[in-house]
Amino acid sequence: MAAPSSNTCGAMERSIRERVPPLLTDMYQFTMAYAYWRAGRHQEPAVFELFFRHNPFGGGFSLFAGLHDCQLFLRSFSFTDEDVEFLRSVLPPATDPAFFQFLRGLDCSGVTLRSVPEGTVVFARVPLMEVAGPLAVVQLLETSLLCLVNYASLVCSNAARFRLAAGPRRKLLEMGLRRAQGPDGGLTASRYTHIGGFDLTSNVQAGFLFGIPVAGTMAHSYVTSFTSLEEVWPQTLVAVSGDPDPVDFISLTKGWLSRVCELLGAEPAKIREGELAAFLSYAIAYPQNFLPVIDSYSVGCSGLLNFCAVALALCELGFRPVGVRLDSGDLCRQSVDVRHVFRLCSDHFSIPAFDSLIIVGTNNISEQSMAELNKKENEIDVVGVGTHLVTCTRQPSLGCVYKLVEVRGRPRMKISEDPEKSTVPGRKAVYRLVDTEGHPFLDLVSLALEPRPEAGVPLTCFPLGCDNSAVSITPAQVTCLCQEMFTKGQVTHPLCSAAETRAKVQGSLQTLHPRHKRLQEPESYTVALSEKLHNLVREIRRGSSNDSNFLLAN
Repeated sequence: MAAPSSNTCGAMERSIRERVPPLLTDMYQFTMAYAYWRAGRHQEPAVFELFFRHNPFGGGFSLFAGLHDCQLFLRSFSFTDEDVEFLRSVLPPATDPAFFQFLRGLDCSGVTLRSVPEGTVVFARVPLMEVAGPLAVVQLLETSLLCLVNYASLVCSNAARFRLAAGPRRKLLEMGLRRAQGPDGGLTASRYTHIGGFDLTSNVQAGFLFGIPVAGTMAHSYVTSFTSLEEVWPQTLVAVSGDPDPVDFISLTKGWLSRVCELLGAEPAKIREGELAAFLSYAIAYPQNFLPVIDSYSVGCSGLLNFCAVALALCELGFRPVGVRLDSGDLCRQSVDVRHVFRLCSDHFSIPAFDSLIIVGTNNISEQSMAELNKKENEIDVVGVGTHLVTCTRQPSLGCVYKLVEVRGRPRMKISEDPEKSTVPGRKAVYRLVDTEGHPFLDLVSLALEPRPEAGVPLTCFPLGCDNSAVSITPAQVTCLCQEMFTKGQVTHPLCSAAETRAKVQGSLQTLHPRHKRLQEPESYTVALSEKLHNLVREIRRGSSNDSNFLLAN
């Protein structure tokens, strides 16, 4: 796999500045920033957290993605004169002109980002990112950071589920660009589905920017554009052996087609001449990469026969055809039939290359149909997935939120009538506790200043959603999840390539216990608060009722 060059890395940063300028945010971010500035609070130190409330797709886990773009976004964050003039035109006329001068000089030099590493398995309610800095700035960052993390993490998690459903043997091809929500959605999907476990993409720009292997041959339109062998040009092909005399490839293929029909007892009258012409033309153009779609008309009566004839002719000249693509009907049954014919040709004509031909299946594949492939007899080597992968049809959004947890060193908490929407106050550390078999079994959220849990030492914690019940646990290993990624205007943690993050995903998923990564009815993973953090939540809840009586004081 090709790694992104310095030129493509530069293109990625330019892409971030173009795709995610500071104005790509919600209007109320600017009205709040102005109110903070007007009150003289804009420089107050504040801390926000980004997290999600439910694991996606009814599953037991998610993957954290989008950090790379967040780092580049923070590094390039600044307002142009044009940005400021537009804001001047849309904010209320009473806005103090000095506020726009403040915005013009704003950047992220005072912002610190601590985060879970990209590609890590994560769980609901665990802080994924902590953004600290001047109150007005970190408020302005909210929408953009959510935009960069929400879809990237969702589609990456969706890809991981498809990978789990497919199993490790099959290759997976992402081919959803034409179905994606716009160009940016398509490019983001290609990048993060590869990180989540897909092997290939049809998206050429994604290959250029991110070093993802690209694949693709022909559509049905190419096949149906041909009607006669007279349209094939050139009609000759030079053998691999180096013999300079070109071979009449059409005549050679016709001879093989007669032999294939005889072997299979097929009716030559049902073979589509236009389809054969398309296959011949493509094979002459790409004799080493011959992989046509064979269901434009009839797989059994025409497409498979035409493929075998052209492929056998290629083999005779020393080339190695790649395989076929099936795009309609019962893919499992058809793949078995196709493989049977390949083996017959291999044995009868003594062509070993036919034993290694691949079969690609593409036909509106969903996670469910992917899982069903493993339950049925089939011979599919590569599965192409588009719509259900990139649009995340089972769940359109991960629902990440960005909540204030500290101002001026004091913990802040949202206390909602809906307990699920209440937040956990204070600056925090997150630790992943691992059992004796090497599987994570609990994520502990504690206050940042608390001592780190120690392996082999019992501790008391309070699992979220368990009615304030305490449990005692003893971890075999302890890992601190959050690391500093950005500070003082600079990226402080190395930017990872798509390939490096993809490896991180696979390693992280391998450590997860099977009961937590089951696609159906997984066991819930435990996220718990430390005793001190649990007590802080209780104190703030009690104090909030007293705060509500301030109008009655004195």
